[in-house]
This record gives sequence, structure tokens and C-alpha cells, in this order.
Amino acid sequence: MDSGGQWTGRRFTVRQENRLKADRYTVSELMPDGADGEILACAEVKRFSLKEKITFHSGVSGTRVLFTIEERGLRGAGGGYDVWDAEGNLVGGFEEQAVASLVRSTWVLDQPGFQAAVGRERNRFVSVLRRLWDFLPLDLVPFLWPYHFDFETAGKQVLKVDRKRGLRDRYVVDILTPGLDPRLAVAQAVALDTFQDR
Repeated sequence: MDSGGQWTGRRFTVRQENRLKADRYTVSELMPDGADGEILACAEVKRFSLKEKITFHSGVSGTRVLFTIEERGLRGAGGGYDVWDAEGNLVGGFEEQAVASLVRSTWVLDQPGFQAAVGRERNRFVSVLRRLWDFLPLDLVPFLWPYHFDFETAGKQVLKVDRKRGLRDRYVVDILTPGLDPRLAVAQAVALDTFQDR
């Protein structure tokens, strides 16, 4: 992060922690040795809310708003989610493609000034296995097999989101093209954990 508070890195870790009334997400820089670096942002997702809004604040207990993910229905018509900066400017948005996601989860990521990127679950077998898992009477047993998403524009990979194996959800976010806003990339990773219809 630079002196102006802008994220300058291209690799991040997003960790999810289950709490009694909310899920907590922390975003850290990913260091070259694979360790988590400085915590850049935190947010809590309240359970059972009718409309989705997630606000990320600076640091672990910071009060400064960095960016917000909002369901589009909060500000107008349309599906999907938008990401807004602290001043209320649109950073970008994303939307799950319902029909395509019946077979393999598919999202469209859009940032003003850039061609939209389509993100698909990397492994078709894991995608089918996750759907079969939902039909089993195992509500209290999480699906632990890691799954990953690749986002491409015109056949060129622009973003990777890799879920790591473990009891707690941990995602590594790799930005592979210059100009993609890290806040939008991190927001998309959170959406893959929280919003997608599995």
C-alpha cells in the first residue's frame, strides 16, 4: 500500500472466519515466500440479511472505509453486485451467469474502461462434485475440496482465484493484468465464497 492508501500489490490472501452472527473476511498482502503480510482490510457479512452490503475497513479494527460491495437492487434495478470506493465512485461490478452456472460456476467481472472478463470454475469434475454434495444430507459438513476460478478476456487470463485446502476458507487472488483494480479483484473473491449459488 502506498502513502495515499492505494493498494499497489497484485497478490492477496482472503481469509474467511465463521463467527456466531457474521462471517469475517480479512485481506492481506501475499508475500513472495507464500506467507500473509500486512492485513489491508477487514469486513463482516451478517447472516440472514435480505439485501447484501459488505463494507471493508482499513486494517483489523480500522474505521476508515476502503470499499463496499452492494447488491445492485440496493441502488436500482438489475442483478449482480457493484463495488464502490469510499467516496461513492463505482470501481466495477460482477454478476453470476445463472444458466452457465448450472454446469460450471461462471461469473462476469466488469470494470469501467476495460473489456469484461469471464470467470469459470477451473475443474469441471470438482464443479459437478460440489453440486452433488448439495443433494446429500450433510448440511453440517463443508465441502473441503479446493476449487479455483480463472477469469479471461479474449482468451487472455486476467485474474486467478485459488481456494486453498483447509477447514477455513482461504483464497489466493492473483491479478495477472495491469490496470485491474485490486479492490474489485478481492471483492470478486469474496463473492465466490459468499454469494454464488452452489
